[in-house]
Amino acid sequence: MAQQTAPGQGVRTRAEQLAADLGERLATASPGDPVGTIESLRAETGYAYSTVSEAVRLLRDRGLLQIRPGRGGGLFAADRGPVVRMRHTLLTVADDPAAVADAVELREHLEVLVDVGAARCRTEADIAELRALLAVLTEAPDWPSFLHANWALHERIAAACPNATARAVYTATLGQLDAAEVRPDDVDPTYRQYRVQVHQDLVEAIAAGDEAAVRAAVARHNE
Repeated sequence: MAQQTAPGQGVRTRAEQLAADLGERLATASPGDPVGTIESLRAETGYAYSTVSEAVRLLRDRGLLQIRPGRGGGLFAADRGPVVRMRHTLLTVADDPAAVADAVELREHLEVLVDVGAARCRTEADIAELRALLAVLTEAPDWPSFLHANWALHERIAAACPNATARAVYTATLGQLDAAEVRPDDVDPTYRQYRVQVHQDLVEAIAAGDEAAVRAAVARHNE
């Protein structure tokens, strides 16, 4: 597959470039808005069928696009839940926005492993520091500050995890996210309070060493 380089970006495949272009269109779409079909996108963009199919797969995997088969089917803007909104709406990265989406997705998959490990091996010092960071998150004056406090809290949770490989990969994704430029967004106060409660539950579950409660909190965290 041919590759191309966009200004300020590394080399991208044609499918990745098309996915980025379509992602910008989807960012302003409402859930359920029709995007077309693979064939209509192929005709519109001039890309090969295989390239369009791969771009569609990337957008589907990132939670931005829904594929509906059958009569009346096609491609539609997905219902963007809070994690997807965090990936694609609240974050901008000068060199590669898709890298942020990938970092968040990878972090989600490691969350249970890291958090359960922290619950098994936490110390009193760990618990005290987690609660202090939780207080910073709770009192954050705005949404960008909240997100950076969120990542600082998760980095400290990872420090208590004994799995060095998981910890290294997990904290690398956090570093990528924390380096991103975060722009303010119109965040529903109810949603923000829900996120605070989820993190409170997660910290207390880790403090108690309650693995079942940790898994439940992570499930709500990744909703």
